[in-house]
Amino acid sequence: MRIRTRKTELAGAIGISILAVGVFVVGVMPARSAAPPDSKAVIAHYGDVAAAMFADAISGAKALENAVDTLIAKPSADTLKSARAAWIASRPFYQQTEGYRFGNPAMDELEGKVNAWPLDEGLIDYTAEAYGTSSDENPLYTANVIANTSLKLGDKTLDAQTITPDVLRELHESVDVDANVASGYHAIEFLLWGQDLNGTKAGAGNRPYTDFDTAACTGGNCDRRRQYLKAATTLLIADLTDMANAWGKGGAARQALEKQDGNERLATILTGLGSLSYGELGGERMKLGLMLHDPEEEHDCFSDNTHNSHYYDQVGMMAIWTGALKRADGTELTGAALRDLVAAKSEAAATALDAKMAATQAALKAIKDRADSGKEAYDQMIGEGNADGNAVVQAGVDALVSQTRAIEAVVAALDVKIKVEGSDSLDDPTKVGKE
Repeated sequence: MRIRTRKTELAGAIGISILAVGVFVVGVMPARSAAPPDSKAVIAHYGDVAAAMFADAISGAKALENAVDTLIAKPSADTLKSARAAWIASRPFYQQTEGYRFGNPAMDELEGKVNAWPLDEGLIDYTAEAYGTSSDENPLYTANVIANTSLKLGDKTLDAQTITPDVLRELHESVDVDANVASGYHAIEFLLWGQDLNGTKAGAGNRPYTDFDTAACTGGNCDRRRQYLKAATTLLIADLTDMANAWGKGGAARQALEKQDGNERLATILTGLGSLSYGELGGERMKLGLMLHDPEEEHDCFSDNTHNSHYYDQVGMMAIWTGALKRADGTELTGAALRDLVAAKSEAAATALDAKMAATQAALKAIKDRADSGKEAYDQMIGEGNADGNAVVQAGVDALVSQTRAIEAVVAALDVKIKVEGSDSLDDPTKVGKE
């Protein structure tokens, strides 16, 4: 059973590669403009960067859909491997967008459909015996919609004779349980990898390709598992498209910003950066799992891809700060930067945040490099008794906290007010594990 904490508030096979995502050289920022931009230009470019990021995320999701279609049409070890590679390649493009989540209500509302975690995988499919058979918190803990054509959702009965996007929409976060994650990246991840049963030992999930092979089916219900995977990828593209449209001309997120005054708009940007740095990434995604030494608390827990997801969150935050984004096609989008606006008010505050962001990127890159080298995956790094691995992750947490303090200094320099999302793991560790 997962232990969750309550958040608090404080003042090349598929044509897309992870290497295609923009990465700044550690400690080096894009060249600054000669004159500081005005706030309207900064806000306009902030929206343009968001639209570009989500457009790239859609491209990644469509490449994933193509790989899934191939897996369904011809299940094999190779087509499953390609689908997994497509999922991994799609993740950095979405992770870059997460600096837009906090402070922008339209994004926070849609995020739950796209990137909700952790999930109770028994809602979706079969699980190992160690998973258990029931949960006091979730009546759908082992509902297994792939094996069952109808489910009781409180007072309603869900007709799941065919698993469609509408069925997944109805099932997602049903009966008011956040862990009933039926759509998004992590539902797809679970379908492609299966449960990671290795704990903090080496190895990711290892679902066999025959789970999708109706002629040599393992796991049962292979036709319905294929339906689910197809429906989930269709929904992912639809939800990302909604996010992208919100940043188009006249989109909901753009309109919401236009209704704010200048200081409120700047506060929106800084709320996104501060909350992702501190409560979400530094706290809920990193410090909590480290405190509990719990691999179930790692973000991409089925695929062992967490090191990349954390790293590209930071890449995205740096793009928002500097106004420079490297696109999936290799081109660079530049424009009026928040960094230059801040520097006009306080060069010291801007320079300090430059340094803290570079230090955070270096700390998260050390985690990524450790995993990419094959030395150990992220879930092993947070394992109990792994002093070296724990220290590498803690360094990332410390850097994110320090980065947040520098963001708060920028907030003070601009004379704006924000609320930064918190986490018990950072704010009141004594509460962790008591709920």
